[in-house]
Amino acid sequence: MPQTITPRIRTLVLLLLAVTGMLLAGAGPASAHAALTGSNPQQGVVVAKAPTEVALTFSEKVALADDSLRVLDPRGKRVDVGKPSNPGGTTYAVQVRTGLGDGTYTVTYQVVSADSHPVAGAFTFSVGTPSKTAVSASGPTAGGGIVGWLYGLGRYVSYAGFIVLAGGAAFVLACWPRGAGVKAMQRLVVSGWLALTAATLALLLLRGSYTGSGKAADILDLSLLAQVLQTKTGAALVSRLLLLAAGSLFIAVLFGTYGKREDGEEKRDLAFGLAIGGTVVAAGLAASWALAEHASTGLQPAVAMPVDVVHLLAVAVWLGGLTALLTALYKAPADTPVEAAAVGRFSRLAFGAVLALVATGAYQSWRQLGSWSAFTGTTYGRLLLAKIGLVAVMVALAWFSRRWTERLTEAAVTQKTEQAGKAGKPGKAEGTERAKAAETVETAEKDEARGVKEPAAARNGKGSRTTPTSATSATASASGTRAARAAQLARQRAVVNATRLKRLRDADTDRAGLRRSVLAEAAVAVVVLAVTTVLTQSEPGRTVREAEAAQTAASSSSPAPSTGAALTLDMSFDTGGTDGKGVVRLELDPAGTGANTMDVYVQRPGGSAFDVPEVKVSFTLDAKKIGPLPVAPDHIATGHWAATALQIPMAGDWKIAVTVRTSDIDQTTVSKNAQIG
Repeated sequence: MPQTITPRIRTLVLLLLAVTGMLLAGAGPASAHAALTGSNPQQGVVVAKAPTEVALTFSEKVALADDSLRVLDPRGKRVDVGKPSNPGGTTYAVQVRTGLGDGTYTVTYQVVSADSHPVAGAFTFSVGTPSKTAVSASGPTAGGGIVGWLYGLGRYVSYAGFIVLAGGAAFVLACWPRGAGVKAMQRLVVSGWLALTAATLALLLLRGSYTGSGKAADILDLSLLAQVLQTKTGAALVSRLLLLAAGSLFIAVLFGTYGKREDGEEKRDLAFGLAIGGTVVAAGLAASWALAEHASTGLQPAVAMPVDVVHLLAVAVWLGGLTALLTALYKAPADTPVEAAAVGRFSRLAFGAVLALVATGAYQSWRQLGSWSAFTGTTYGRLLLAKIGLVAVMVALAWFSRRWTERLTEAAVTQKTEQAGKAGKPGKAEGTERAKAAETVETAEKDEARGVKEPAAARNGKGSRTTPTSATSATASASGTRAARAAQLARQRAVVNATRLKRLRDADTDRAGLRRSVLAEAAVAVVVLAVTTVLTQSEPGRTVREAEAAQTAASSSSPAPSTGAALTLDMSFDTGGTDGKGVVRLELDPAGTGANTMDVYVQRPGGSAFDVPEVKVSFTLDAKKIGPLPVAPDHIATGHWAATALQIPMAGDWKIAVTVRTSDIDQTTVSKNAQIG
C-alpha cells in the first residue's frame, strides 16, 4: 500500500506547487520588452505652435536605426530631419522641419528593445486644427509578415532542437547507457543537433530583416548581417554555433568510444567525463538564450539569467528525456529493449526536473507579471495561464507513467526471482534446445563427411580422371556453399528470433500502457513548446501595466484642449443566450478632445448589476476615416468597468460601439452615434 500512496502524494504536492507557485506576484521595476510610456507632443494632443522636435520615452533603453523614428505630414511626406538622438535616459528624439503647417501629423517608431524583440507603433498629434491624414495610424508591424513567421518558426525549431539534443544525451548517459549503441537513439540526438544548428543559422540571416524592414528580399543582405553580428543577439547566436561545434565532438564520443567501450570501470570514467563536458556545453547553449532575451534586462538580471539557464536545462531533461524514452519504447530493437530500471531512473530524474521547473517558473512569473490582474488582463498572462494548465496536464499524465513504471519494475523483479529459482534445473524447453543443438552438430558432421567423399566418387566415375587440383577446387566449392547456407540460416534464425522477441515485447500490457502514457505526454509537450515560443515573443504583463500607468499619469497631468458636456448613452442588448438580455450605460466625461474618463455599467432588465465576462468599446469617426479605436476597460466592481485617460483625437460625430459577452459563445455589439468635442 505505501508504494501506491507515495507517488500519488508526490504528484498532488507537485501539482499544488506548480499552480500556487506560478501565481506568486509582487511589485518592482519594469522588465523586458520596451513599451512607449510617453511622448512630447503627447498622443492625440492639439498644439497651437509647431514643435521643433518630437521626443519619445520608453520603459527601457532601446536600439535605434537611422530611420527608427519618423514624422509624417497629413499627405504622408516625412518632415523629420537628421538621425534620432538620445537626450538622456530612455528618451529618444528626432528633429522636425521648421514652419510646419496646421494639420494632423503621424509619428511612427520601430526600435529593438534590450531583450532583442522589435517594438513598433504610431500615434498622431495636431498643429492648430486637426485634419484628414493619408497615413495609417496603425504604424509598422514589428516582426510581422512572412519574415516574422519564419523567425518564429526558427525560434520554435531551435528550442525543440536544444531539448532533443540535451535531453536525449542526458537520457542515454544517466538512464540508459546501453542506448548509446542503439541506432534510433543516435539518430534522435543527431537530429536535435542538426535542427538547432540549422535554426541558429537561419535566425542569423533573418534577424536583420526581422528587426528592420520585414522584407523577404533583405534576408540575404550581407550588410544587415554585418550589423546583426555587432548586436547582443548576434553575438549570442554566434556563441551558440561555436558551442554546437563542441557539441558535435561530445556526440561523436558518446556514440562512438563510449558506446563501444566494454570495460565497466573505463566506461564509468568516460561517462563521468562526458557528463561534465555535456553539462558545460548544455549550460552554455542555454545561456545563449538567457544572455540575449528577457532574463538579461529589467529586474534582477544577475539572478534572472542563472535561473533562466536552470529553467531551460530542466525543460530539456524532462521533455527531451521524454522524447528519448518514447523513441526507445517504439524504435529500440527487440533484442535491446529499454529496461524497467532505466525507465525508473528517468522517472526519478524527471521528477527532480519538474521541481526545478516549478521553482524557476515561479520566480520568472513574478518577475514578468508583477500583479494578479496581469494574469487575466494581459496577453502574456493569459498565455502563461495556458502554459501552466498544459504543464499540469503533463504532470497528471506523468503520474500514470509512474504507475506503469512501477508495474514494469515489479514484473522485472518477479522474473529475475523465478529465473534464480530455476537455475541448475533444466526443464523441458532447455532439453529441447539441447536436442536441437545436438542435431545441428550431427548434421554439420555429416555434411563435412559428405564433402570429403564427393571427390573420391568423382574419381570412380565412368572414363573420368580427377586431378589433385580439381579435387581441391571441388572441396573449396563445397565448403563455400556450406558457409553461405550456414550464413543464410543464421540470418533467418536471427529474423525469426527478433520477430519473436518483438511479439513478446508488444504483448507486454505494462510496457504497452507505458508507451501510450508517454506518447500522450509527448503530444502535450509539443503544444507546451509552441505556447512557450509565443510567450517569449510577447510583451510581459509587468511592462504592459507600467506602460499603461505611465501613459495615464502623463495624460491626466495635462488638461484636455477641448471639452464638451458629459455624455451618457443607454443601449439595450440581447446576446441570444440564456440570461443574455440587459442594458449597457456608457458615460464619457468631459466628452471632448484629449483625455476623457469612461465608465461602463451593465444591468439586467430589472436594474440589478450584471457582471458579464467581457466588455469592449470602440470609437470610430467615419467622416475622417479614423478608427475603430479599441478600448479595453478595467473591471472595477460588479457590473462596472472604467477606462481613464481615453484619448479622443478630434471633435466630430463619433460612432461608439460596445461589445458585451455573456458566455463563452454568446456576445453581441450595440452602437450609437454621439457628438464629442
